Amino acid sequence: MNNSRFHPTNERGRVCLRTRTDRIATTIERDRVSPIQPRSASGLSDADGVVSTQAQSGDVTAGVLRPPRPQPVFPSTRTFLSARVVLTTCTIVLMSLLLILPLVQVFLAAFRNGAGFWLSTLTDPFTLSALKLTAIAVLIAVPLNTVFGIAAAWLLTRHRVPGRSAILTLIDLPFSVSPVVSGLMFILIFGAHSALGVWLIEHGVQVVFAVPGIVLATVFVTFPFVARELIPVMEAIGPEEEMAAVSLGARGWQMFRRITLPNIRWGLLYGIILCTARAVGEFGAVSVVSGHIRGRTNTLPLHIEVLFNEYQTAAAFAVASVLTLFAVFTLVIKEVVSRRLAITEPAGHEGNA
Repeated sequence: MNNSRFHPTNERGRVCLRTRTDRIATTIERDRVSPIQPRSASGLSDADGVVSTQAQSGDVTAGVLRPPRPQPVFPSTRTFLSARVVLTTCTIVLMSLLLILPLVQVFLAAFRNGAGFWLSTLTDPFTLSALKLTAIAVLIAVPLNTVFGIAAAWLLTRHRVPGRSAILTLIDLPFSVSPVVSGLMFILIFGAHSALGVWLIEHGVQVVFAVPGIVLATVFVTFPFVARELIPVMEAIGPEEEMAAVSLGARGWQMFRRITLPNIRWGLLYGIILCTARAVGEFGAVSVVSGHIRGRTNTLPLHIEVLFNEYQTAAAFAVASVLTLFAVFTLVIKEVVSRRLAITEPAGHEGNA
C-alpha cells in the first residue's frame, strides 16, 4: 500500500512529538534550577501557577521563563498610625501658634490694666464714634449687598444671559483686587482732582474723606459674598418648584416669598454673615478713603491703628478685643448655619431627583 497520502499526518505527528519533547525539556530544566514548590489545595504548585499565569500573559517565549512581576508593597498599619499622629501633632501645634495663642494674648493684653480700664476705653468718645461709624457702614452695605446678591443669583441661574462668564468675573473682581487699590479707585473717581469730584464738591456733596466714601468702599469690597453663596444654591435647587407655582397662578412676589426664599434661606444667611464680618473688619479700602480724621471718619479697625501708633497698647488691645469677640461670635453662627446648610442640601437634591 502506498503511504504517501499519510505523509501529512505523519508530519503533524512529528511536529506534535517535537513540541511535547520541548515542553518536557523545559519542565526538567525548571525543576533543576528552582526547588520544588509546595502544592496548593488545587494540586498545583506556586511555580506551576507562575508558569500558567506567565503562559497566559505571553511571558513564556521559546521555553524561557521570565521572572514574576513585582507586587505592590503597601505600608503597614503601624506606618499609617505614625503618619496620622505626626500630622495631627503638626496641625495642633500650628493652630496653637497661629490662632489660639494670639487670641488669648489679645484678651490678656486688653485686661492687663483691669476691667475698669477696659470699660473706660470702650466708653471713650472716640471709640464710640468709631463704633457708630462702623455700624452705619455695616447697616448700609449689608442690605445693599443682600439685594444685589439675590438679584444677581436670580439673573444668572433663572435666565439665559449673554456674557454670563463675564458677569461672574466682574462679581469676583473685589476678591482679586487689593482693597488699597479699590480705595485708590474711589479717590480717582470722586477726589478733588477728578471732574466728577469737583462737580460734587461744588454742589455740597463730599464723598472722599467722608462717610459716603467709607460706605462706598465697604460696599465694593463686600458685595460678592451674598451672590457667590446664592448662585450654587439656586443652581442646585433648580427652577421646577418655581415654574409649578407660576403655573398654578402664583405671582412673582408670592413665588419668591413662599418657594424661593424658604429654599435659599440658609445660603442667604451664610452669605450675610460673611458679608457682615468683612464689613466690620475692613481696613485697606476704608483707610485710603477715610482720611483718618479722628472722631469723624475712623472706623474701629482704623481707631485701633491710631491707638497703637500712639503707643496706647492697652487701649488698642481693649478695642481689638471687641472685634475679636465679634469674630468669634460670627464664627460660631457661621458654623451652625453651614451645618444646617449641609443638612438641607441633600434633601433638596433628593427632592429634585
